Amino acid sequence: MINYIWSILLLSGIFFSSFYGNLSVMTEALLDGAKEAVNLCIIMAAVVGLWSGIMEIGVESGLLDLFAKKIDPFINWLFPRLPKDSRAKEYIAANCAANILGLGWAATPAGLQAMEELQKVEEGRMKSSLKGEKIVVASDEMCTFLILNISSLQLIPVNIIGYRSQYGSINPAAVIIPGILATMFSTMMAILFCKIQMRK
Repeated sequence: MINYIWSILLLSGIFFSSFYGNLSVMTEALLDGAKEAVNLCIIMAAVVGLWSGIMEIGVESGLLDLFAKKIDPFINWLFPRLPKDSRAKEYIAANCAANILGLGWAATPAGLQAMEELQKVEEGRMKSSLKGEKIVVASDEMCTFLILNISSLQLIPVNIIGYRSQYGSINPAAVIIPGILATMFSTMMAILFCKIQMRK
């Protein structure tokens, strides 16, 4: 559907530019837009590289393991049925750490691995009734993790700071406090929602 919308907008622009004799203006706007997109991609690639490197340093230095141990009580409380030795906990901790730092792209691989581990846990629980079939229904843990991931508590919204810096903001980091407050509220509501639904 979105492809049709973009096609209609593009064709409408070409038609009206041709009709009013402004094709040169449209061409110039297209070229400026392409140039702006390339510049933004280069800047965001640099931001991604910087923070991914910092994340990797955290992994190698054991900082991420320390973070995982610190939030282990929280993970146990949020996922009470999850086995103590489940590898899903490590991936959930890594995903939370990346999200808190505003590294959505770094959080994605850990999030996918966490989902795979949570699926294995659920398949283990339902092994007798599945009869070799793959589970197709999301467990409480999978739903909770997905909602927690979407609410995404962030201390440093790296993406937004990068965009604001690119487009000439006087103070690109001014969004940090509002971002913390907004994502803290959304995360609290997400946790409350999950706990209510789990009791049902």
